[in-house]
Amino acid sequence: MDEEAIMYLVFCAIVPVLIIANLGAFGGGIWSVLAVLLAALNLTFLVAMTFADFFVFPLITGMLGITFQPFKDYKITKGQDAVIKNINGLYYATGFVTSNLFAFVFKAEQTEEGLEMKQVQAIDAWEKMVMSVKFAFKFHVLSVARDVQIVRDELEGKRSYQEFEMSKALQAKNSNEVIIGGIQRKINVIQAQIDNIGGGEKPMASLMYFETTAVGVSEKSALDALAAQVKQLQVAASGMNTQLTRIVGRELYILFRYSFMLPVDFNEMHSNFDVEQ
Repeated sequence: MDEEAIMYLVFCAIVPVLIIANLGAFGGGIWSVLAVLLAALNLTFLVAMTFADFFVFPLITGMLGITFQPFKDYKITKGQDAVIKNINGLYYATGFVTSNLFAFVFKAEQTEEGLEMKQVQAIDAWEKMVMSVKFAFKFHVLSVARDVQIVRDELEGKRSYQEFEMSKALQAKNSNEVIIGGIQRKINVIQAQIDNIGGGEKPMASLMYFETTAVGVSEKSALDALAAQVKQLQVAASGMNTQLTRIVGRELYILFRYSFMLPVDFNEMHSNFDVEQ
C-alpha cells in the first residue's frame, strides 16, 4: 500500500472519530442521523480500502464479469487470480503465490554451528519440496539495494522502541523474565544488524514468489488445473515452515508485469505491495 493510499485511509479514520466525538454538537434530530450516516459511510469506505486487493476488487470484477488485458493477447480473469492466454485453441493460465522462504535464519540468534545446521536443513527442505512437485514452476527472488543511512535510522528507531519496552518491563511490579528475555533477544538482533551495516554490509530488500502455468482445452479447465497446482505448491512448501499465499487483485498484475520490466529502486517496489521484505 503506497503513501497516498495510507493518507486516504488515515483521513477516512479521522472523520468518523471527529463526528462521534462531537455528536452532541449536532443537537439531535435529522442532523445527528446524517452525522452518524456519514461516519458509517467513512468506516465502510475504510474497510473497503483495507481489503480492496484481496476481497472487494475481485468481488466486484467477479460479479460484473469484468476482465483486464495487461498486455496484448493476455487477459486477467474476472476472479483476479490468474492471467490467461489462448494459443492455438489451448488456454494457458498463470498464477502466483508468494512467501519469503528463508527468512527464518538470523545470524544474530545462532551460533556458527547452529547457523550451519539451519542452512543445511533449509537446503534439504528445498530439495524435498522441488522433488515433490510434478509440474513446472519458477521461483523468483527480486532483490534491490536499500539506502544505508535510511536503514540504519530505521533500525535505531526500532532499537529505541525495544529499549523503551525493556524499561517498562523492568519497572513493572510483576516482572516477567520470559518477556524480558524476548525483548533482549530482539535488541540483540537489531544491534547485530546495525553492527553489520557499520562493518560494511549492504542492506538489501527482497521479494520471493512462485509462478506456475497450467494448460487446458477451455478457460475453465485451465483455471481448475492451475488451482490444483497452486494447492500442490502450498502443500509442498509446508515442510519449510512457511505458508504460500496466492496472489490476487492489483498485486497479480504487478507480478505479471515483472516478467517484462522490474522496479528501478526500493521505493517503487515498496509502493507496489502491502507486504514485502
